Amino acid sequence: MAVTTATGPAPATGVWGSIWQGITRSTSGFIGLCLVLSVLLFSFVGPLLIDNHNPTDVSKIWGPMSSEHWLGTNHEGKDTLTQLILGGREPIMVGLMAALITVAIAVTLGAIAGYVRGRVDHFLLQLTDITMTIPFIVLMLVIASFYRTSSPMVVSFIIGLVTWPYLMRSIRAQVLTLKEREFIEAARLQDLGTTRILCVEVLPNMAGYIFINFIIAITNAIYAVVGMYLLGLLPSTADNWGLMIQQAWDNNAFLLPQAAPFLVAPMVMIMLFQIGLVTMTRSLEQALNPRLRDR
Repeated sequence: MAVTTATGPAPATGVWGSIWQGITRSTSGFIGLCLVLSVLLFSFVGPLLIDNHNPTDVSKIWGPMSSEHWLGTNHEGKDTLTQLILGGREPIMVGLMAALITVAIAVTLGAIAGYVRGRVDHFLLQLTDITMTIPFIVLMLVIASFYRTSSPMVVSFIIGLVTWPYLMRSIRAQVLTLKEREFIEAARLQDLGTTRILCVEVLPNMAGYIFINFIIAITNAIYAVVGMYLLGLLPSTADNWGLMIQQAWDNNAFLLPQAAPFLVAPMVMIMLFQIGLVTMTRSLEQALNPRLRDR
């Protein structure tokens, strides 16, 4: 006769189960998730709920906060809250796409360099060293002088193209460690092929580490695109949090008390999104890293 025992709910399995478990079991991680979701809803759902037409009204330049304009108006008499809602989509999209490009390049080259070794490893390391020596700001100045574009994809590609070397070296080091494990040696003895070993055996065991670095890459890319707008390296053709900060600086908003919301609001939104991502990352690291899981 079979004896049944009462058991609790089955533990979450897989990377996504560990991610959800790590976020929900940590108060700070859950708060971080709520912050990230709130900013995403504000930036992507908000524009669908408001009138995107934000006309210029020269009679309301740097208007104070009121029932009609909750965050006042800017140097053109436009509603600051409307511009804030419309300005979040582009930096977040650029951050996500740049992070995808960065992680894709770093994981591909790092895995190949760490597993194949030899001349391939030496060549990729040399390529990494060369890329690391390229000054990012100077590169953007040169590109901006020849090619003025407002395409988020182009900006994402540029950021991802110069920010992958640091992560690539970390991935290579992780692969060098995993390469010596017994299950990798067994797969190699079965002659499963380099591509299959990397995609099926090596990289899945680094999924948590890769995901955490993907989140970190998003924060770095958002800071990069906001900084480029602040320095005037990107065209002023669309609403953008970085562009709002640049316009506030160019029009001396920091000298006018009634202009403070126009300067502070985009900075607060960027900070909230970054704090949420960083807090999530810390919780995920504890959940996905076996050495930290039980601490």
